[in-house]
Amino acid sequence: MKTMPALFALLLSVPSLALAEECKNTSDYERARAVIQDLSRIVAPNGVQEAYAVRIGGIDQWINVRGQDKANPILLFAHGGPASPLIPTMWQFQRPMEEFFTVVNWDQRGAGKTFASHDPQAYADTLQVERYADDAIEIAEYVRKRYGKRKVVLAGHSWGTIVAMTAALKRPDLFHAYLGVGQAINVRENERISFDYGMQQAKARGNTEAIKEMEAIAPYPGDQPITRERIIAARKWSQYYGGMTAYRDESLYFYRAPLLSPEYNDCDRAAVNRGNEFSLGRVLPEFVTVDFSKVREFPIPVVMFMGRHDYTTPSQPTADWLAQVKAPYKQGVWFEHSSHMIQWEEPGKVLASLLQYVRPLAKDDEARQ
Repeated sequence: MKTMPALFALLLSVPSLALAEECKNTSDYERARAVIQDLSRIVAPNGVQEAYAVRIGGIDQWINVRGQDKANPILLFAHGGPASPLIPTMWQFQRPMEEFFTVVNWDQRGAGKTFASHDPQAYADTLQVERYADDAIEIAEYVRKRYGKRKVVLAGHSWGTIVAMTAALKRPDLFHAYLGVGQAINVRENERISFDYGMQQAKARGNTEAIKEMEAIAPYPGDQPITRERIIAARKWSQYYGGMTAYRDESLYFYRAPLLSPEYNDCDRAAVNRGNEFSLGRVLPEFVTVDFSKVREFPIPVVMFMGRHDYTTPSQPTADWLAQVKAPYKQGVWFEHSSHMIQWEEPGKVLASLLQYVRPLAKDDEARQ
């Protein structure tokens, strides 16, 4: 069974390797990448397609900007992980969004190209939620000025919802709205629900191996620390039974996506796993204490995309939070055939929902010439 790098569904057991050993030659994929690159080219006269590094929070962070019309609102996405960048996977789902938004992705500190282009030890002690959120704020400030916008729409997926929601609460003046995809509300409660689902499914299917492994850490999380080892054991079976991608026991389409990405070179691809390993231990102690359930008022419009089968960041706590929070506007959208990877699982409904619920919130967002 394979796992994938999303919200602490990381390649947790991959040993650290020298960078030179991991930058293996994948030139066999070049012809396929060329096809993807050609299809992905923005050729519209008023379009934008840029990739560059910007000094954010004291380090150069890599930004990717794509859209068919610069007059469209900006959608700034915080990726999951903590170090699972969207840039090498966006070729799989993002292109239709680019007709209606200028989509901005960035490789967070400790992730992807940002990880590969620095000595990460130089900023290791900055891997904290507040710093990630401040990075999101700085990037929002930068792109709104560069592309002539008053505000941007801020979105987060998985771990990125912690980063983005924190940023929205700190600087609501920068954002038209907040979109959570696979939202994390209360991490300990999420872990309990995820574990219980895995156990329930294992018992229903008579999977004695799974039951034995989970019983070894029960009750989970209980009142014990949530360690890397306990997360591995707890998440393994909930994801196997569709808690990561609905109706699948693995998510190869995501796991191997960087091999076909024209945005990354071989060392950038190697940096995905290395960044995961580098970042996890540093953010884990803070991550497990995250609890947004006490947030009773949200300062800007909020939309949540919730996978009905998501047991990586279970959706019911998100629905419960949304029902009680006070906000200028709020909307929950259920994706009945999705788990945690909503953009990949139901891309058509994602686009329709963005157009119905999110884009109208980006008012007064014409480009300032």
